[in-house]
Amino acid sequence: MNSSPPLAAPPRLRRSLGVIDGVALAASSTAATTSVGIGMGALAATVGLHAPAILLVAFLPILGIATAYARLNRSEPNMGSGYVWVGKSLGPWLGFLTGWFTLVGTVIFMAYTSAVTGSVVLQFANKAGLHDLFGLRLDPNSTALSTVLGLFVLVAVTVTAVTGVRHATRFQTWLLVFEYAVLLVFCGWAIVTGDHGFAWSWFDPFAIGDGTAFAQGLVLAVFFFWGWDAAFSVTEETKDTRDVGRGGFIALFTMLALFLYGSVAFQREMSLPELIEQGPQGLTYLGEKLAAEPWATLPLLALMCSAVASLQSSVIPTARGLHAMGRDRTMGPLWTRISPRYGSPAAGTVAVMAVAALMALLALAIPKLNEMILAAVNSIGLIVALYYGLTALACAVRFRADLRAAPARAVRSVLAPGLSGLALLGIGGYLAHSYATMSDHFELSPDNGWFMLAVPAGVVLSGLVMAAWAKYRRRSAYFDRGGFSLAAPEPPSAL
Repeated sequence: MNSSPPLAAPPRLRRSLGVIDGVALAASSTAATTSVGIGMGALAATVGLHAPAILLVAFLPILGIATAYARLNRSEPNMGSGYVWVGKSLGPWLGFLTGWFTLVGTVIFMAYTSAVTGSVVLQFANKAGLHDLFGLRLDPNSTALSTVLGLFVLVAVTVTAVTGVRHATRFQTWLLVFEYAVLLVFCGWAIVTGDHGFAWSWFDPFAIGDGTAFAQGLVLAVFFFWGWDAAFSVTEETKDTRDVGRGGFIALFTMLALFLYGSVAFQREMSLPELIEQGPQGLTYLGEKLAAEPWATLPLLALMCSAVASLQSSVIPTARGLHAMGRDRTMGPLWTRISPRYGSPAAGTVAVMAVAALMALLALAIPKLNEMILAAVNSIGLIVALYYGLTALACAVRFRADLRAAPARAVRSVLAPGLSGLALLGIGGYLAHSYATMSDHFELSPDNGWFMLAVPAGVVLSGLVMAAWAKYRRRSAYFDRGGFSLAAPEPPSAL
């Protein structure tokens, strides 16, 4: 009697990661060196010399939100994270929007970071004495040239992400060791030798007199911390799901220490006008002030490593978020394909790269790289505040029974997440109102309130359109189940 051969099991994601991999992914995605190196100028332009204060204030709601992520992940580990948790607790429409905000915000970040990476590579080429190539001037401030070069880097890191997430996180670990060593040495040098006096008022948030400046500075500071939640995107590829939360918390506290350390160092070495003027080239400028060549090039090399690692760590969680949405049929089947060779969502990872590359090319409409960076930070900050706030509220709603059954545990599962979520949503709402009233016309400029508001408004509108398409056209059961997601099936037992 003929018997048909057994069907081969479909390819699955491989559980190969540990806590170190989670730390590497979260820390690379947060990109402390990049944030310090190019973001301190933007923060100084907003809150003056009170960057340490606004970073400390921003850390409090972020810590509450991290607590929410860890609690939700212990209850329901899923690579879709906020998309799944918000959908089940607050409803499928808000759940879909949370997933959409996360994905679009990260793709926007990848598009802009590609240009930043290209600019850093060009700065490095100039340092090496290469200023022209085949008649083309290698200008780090050229948005077009920086973007094109950055896209080549994006393709390269996408290849490493496709061939295996463990290899990618190990590569990120070595990049982190180098860039943190450079950052610690040069910032420590600046703290010791800087000729601008230290002042405790730098840590006083009440010294920021303007409410709009405080709100915008807070959103910028939240953006500094953004990315630690990338560790939760690989929860289905981690041997012990508790390692995901551990990795996220370790990375988060490390980022706080580095941000405070860097902000104090910059303000010891540079005056406020210098900070604002140098903008995204602040770390390079610091290296030139403190050391002679070739040592002065080390901060620039560290910045390049940070940008590359950040790009790679953005591709990985985005593809996995789309994979979670794809298996619920809220997104197309392309995102559910797992490479049998590499055990990764290879097709989705390449598609994410292609979308980010297209957006980077569209971003060339903004003429100056500095304006492009600042516009992106302002826009993404509101998006991040929205999806972090919704996820924290989802935790408070889901575990509200702890208020009666376990009051001590309720502090971590209900009160801290709930207050943190409301704080971020409130600040986001205040800032959106400020943007809407600060300008009387639309202009492609980071100083134009309507432009800064148009980007998050467009993300919300497009998310509603995509949610309607998923519900009524794809007929995804995610909406009929009230946001309950289709978790990845467990592998068959050997018994």
